[in-house]
Parts: sequence; C-alpha cells; structure tokens
Amino acid sequence: MKKWAVIVAGGSGTRMKSEIPKQFIEIGGRPILMHTLEAFHSAFSSLKLILVLPEIQIPFWRGLCEKHKFEIKHQIVKGGIARFHSVKNGLNAIHSAGLVAIHDGVRPFISAEIIKNSFKLAGEMGNAVASVPLKDSLRKVNANGTNELVNREEFQLVQTPQTFQIDLIKKAFETEYDPSFTDDASVLERLGLPIHLIDGDYRNIKITTTEDLFTAEAMLSNQ
Repeated sequence: MKKWAVIVAGGSGTRMKSEIPKQFIEIGGRPILMHTLEAFHSAFSSLKLILVLPEIQIPFWRGLCEKHKFEIKHQIVKGGIARFHSVKNGLNAIHSAGLVAIHDGVRPFISAEIIKNSFKLAGEMGNAVASVPLKDSLRKVNANGTNELVNREEFQLVQTPQTFQIDLIKKAFETEYDPSFTDDASVLERLGLPIHLIDGDYRNIKITTTEDLFTAEAMLSNQ
C-alpha cells in the first residue's frame, strides 16, 4: 500500500515568546520541522511527505530549506483556519488509495519503530493512534467547584502520528468542522468507527514552550 505523511505545522511563537513560529526554531542547529520530516523519511524512504503550512510562512520555510541545504522531497500545501481545515487540505492533496500518517510538525522525536507500527496496524485495522499511559494522578474538577480523584488507568495521553486508511479518513473529513474535534481520531470516530491505540513514547514530546526547548536540546545531545 502507498504510504503518505501529512505533517501539520501551523503554530506561532506566542508561548515560546519567539519572533518566529515555533516549528522554525532551531534545535541542534536546525529547525524543529526539519528533524520531524527527517524522522518520517528515515522510517520509509519511499514515503510521500506533505507539509501543511500557513500561506504566509511558506516563503520563509523555503528560505530555510535553502539555508540548511535541506533536500528531502516534500509537497507544500497551504493551511486553513484551524487544524481541522489544514489537515483536510493536506488530505485533499492525496489522490490515491493507501495509508496516511498525520503528525504534528513540532514532534521531532518520533521514532521509526512507532511510525512503522502505526502503518502496520492501520493497514490491518483501519487506523492506529499513538498514546502513552498517564504518569501523574488525575482529578476531575466539577462544575460546582468540587473535585474528585479518577482512576488514571482508565485514561491515555494521545500523541501523533495518527495513521489511517486514506479512504476512511478522507470520508470522515467530509463532515463540517466541530470545535469538539480535538484530534484526527475524533473526526474518524464521528463515523462510528472504533479507534485503535498503539504504544507511543514519552520522548515523543510536542515542543510548545521554552521549557520544551530545553528538554529537546538535552534529548538531542544524548542521542
């Protein structure tokens, strides 16, 4: 089956207090986004990569590719109003059957093993969503201001990639946007289909804050 990856990178530098969008901030001397694309290319060299960026950021990204001599082939697609619309634009650039992994551009430490496992299970079951168990205790805050302990064993922290059979996820994204869609799996779930979880990795962090940058640099230096 043909394999695709839609990498979504529509962030700003607000929480980073950065003048450039977070996906372009350098770790290990190169933009975060380049590490992410390389991770997927390393897992499957034949994988077709689609990068979804806000239109205003595309020239800047192309300049970074020239500066860093980044030569991994990828198709650039314009993003939308919300992540839902950006993913939909990326999916609309695919015109064949197969499998597609949808991944956050600022998760550069995704492992080849998880990528391969996600494609394998999605091929067998229709979808595969990376997740990890909770480490901390969890309390539910009620509307009246009280709170109660809940069993953390009943919950998982969802990550990306979230990988799907292309025909199923494209059909799911034909629906109207709903703010309750928190990820791509929740869109597919609207069709009444079960979601299949695979083991993620605590190293597969989403870099969104300055503290995450420090962690990312430390992880790179220990690789």
